[in-house]
Amino acid sequence: MKKQLNISWDGIQDATGYLFSFAKSLSCAVKNSSWPEYAEDIVATSGFAFRMWVSADLCPSATSIWSFDCQKPWVENGGLLCDYVGRYWNQERIEKEKRLEAIRNVKSSIDRGIPAISWDIGVPEWGLITGYDDAIQMFYTLPINAEKADPTSSAYNTVEMPYDVLGKREIPILSVLTITGKSDKTKEDILHGTIKLAVNHLKGGEWCDNAKGLDAYPALIRIFEENPGFAASWNAEYFLGTYGALKEYAYKYFEKVGMIELAEIYKAVFNAWMEAFKIKTNEDATAAEVRERIASLLNSAYKNEEEAVKVMESLAI
Repeated sequence: MKKQLNISWDGIQDATGYLFSFAKSLSCAVKNSSWPEYAEDIVATSGFAFRMWVSADLCPSATSIWSFDCQKPWVENGGLLCDYVGRYWNQERIEKEKRLEAIRNVKSSIDRGIPAISWDIGVPEWGLITGYDDAIQMFYTLPINAEKADPTSSAYNTVEMPYDVLGKREIPILSVLTITGKSDKTKEDILHGTIKLAVNHLKGGEWCDNAKGLDAYPALIRIFEENPGFAASWNAEYFLGTYGALKEYAYKYFEKVGMIELAEIYKAVFNAWMEAFKIKTNEDATAAEVRERIASLLNSAYKNEEEAVKVMESLAI
């Protein structure tokens, strides 16, 4: 059997072009499901609009060092139902079992018209599996760095990937999430859960070997204050762009649900990150004055997110 969905990144809000690949893939999958009204909210209600991880050397891999198997409960906080199949390092004995289970889930999801969210699609980032062909044992995928077949078209070039290499590519970890339905969670319950997820992450409650949550701010600020080489690197642009784009989803969600104080705080946070990103991409970050401005903007965002945590905790939800 063969089936291929017509899926595009178009319409997924990405203020910097660096939106975290899992969040972008998740939003796109939901947008192409039977519940597109959740496509923007889910980035916040799964907690990803609030998540930050920063390594001392600004390695982009810092954005993929967290508990992948928490994807299901985090996304289900947002009112959706999911299936998840994963395998970590040093679990070779279950590699085939988990890969075959993931393949079944992917095909079932595509048969329902929804792309599957998978790790290491094209590059070691999240992307989408958009089709399959049993005759040649091949998936059709939409990597996060996919290019358009024609600049005037909304269609992207698809990349083929053999069934057998799922979870065994450059970074041999299996992580496949599929959207299967909608739960009966109320908007109030979703909001309550979102605030709990946000506070837990921002206060360091989620596993990660690198600086995380609010502690990511001093780690990133230190780079701009003390390391001109790292500050001027593409890696610094990646981190500013990745987290800056996520902040927009936080403020828009709070605005949508009527949490005006939090919406205003996160709009200020978003604007600070965006200004820092703009400076980094347009000016020479080896210059002390440029780095000082970026650090100052990040400090402003840091103080605002600290205040946001206090507000969320005060709600006693």
